[in-house]
Amino acid sequence: MNGATMPELQIRAATADDLSAINDIYNYYVLHSTCTYQEEPETIDMRQAWFAARGEAHPVIVASLGVEVVGWGSLSPFHKRSAYSRTVEDAIYVRHTHHRRGIGRLLLADLIGRAAPLGHHTIIAGIDAGQPASLALHEALGFTRVAHLKEVGYKFGRWLDVIYIQRML
Repeated sequence: MNGATMPELQIRAATADDLSAINDIYNYYVLHSTCTYQEEPETIDMRQAWFAARGEAHPVIVASLGVEVVGWGSLSPFHKRSAYSRTVEDAIYVRHTHHRRGIGRLLLADLIGRAAPLGHHTIIAGIDAGQPASLALHEALGFTRVAHLKEVGYKFGRWLDVIYIQRML
């Protein structure tokens, strides 16, 4: 590599300047994957509204290599009713050109580390049954499968199962 060095991966809180990259990463999966059951891409206005509505208890983080955002994660309310306020759902998305480099693991580990100090009691993820890498990642970091919902999503002309996986904090 003639002395060139790779920039070090950094995990940090997302800023408004990251929203375009976050949206690009997410929209790739909207169009090409069952890791999200959303079928229409997010506009940048929708992403900005999503980001603006987040409170301190529901962080958004990014993984960056130098100035390039290569992944992001978030903790979101699991349900709007108040008794669920200490339960969150995680989301992890890694740029499709950067898989199998440990980025998802670092993002999820960071979110787990943030969750309890923010007052959360448990983290839940709903993962498409056809996403074994996401399931394995969560299980490697202490999540346990708690439910398998059959044919609850329909995308790309087929019925999809969701596996709920949970980690107590």
